[in-house]
Amino acid sequence: MVSAKIAIKNPTGLHLRPAGILCREAMNFNSVVSFRFKNTTANAKSVLSVLGACVKSGDEITFVCEGEDEEEALVAMVKAVEDGLGE
Repeated sequence: MVSAKIAIKNPTGLHLRPAGILCREAMNFNSVVSFRFKNTTANAKSVLSVLGACVKSGDEITFVCEGEDEEEALVAMVKAVEDGLGE
């Protein structure tokens, strides 16, 4: 299991479009990809789970990846957020 904390840079947080981009990226991996925010854990492969976390701009989330390609998944998830998730 690997994890990394990152701040959401998108001015509008994780609304539908960036949530979809995040999910598409997570689905490229066999590992379980999730993130922790406040007292919740969201499945990064589920748009509804990501939206339900109500992550706003500037909030910090912690990605947690577990499985055969966990290292690659974590790097890709962090890069997607750093690149702005399409915004």
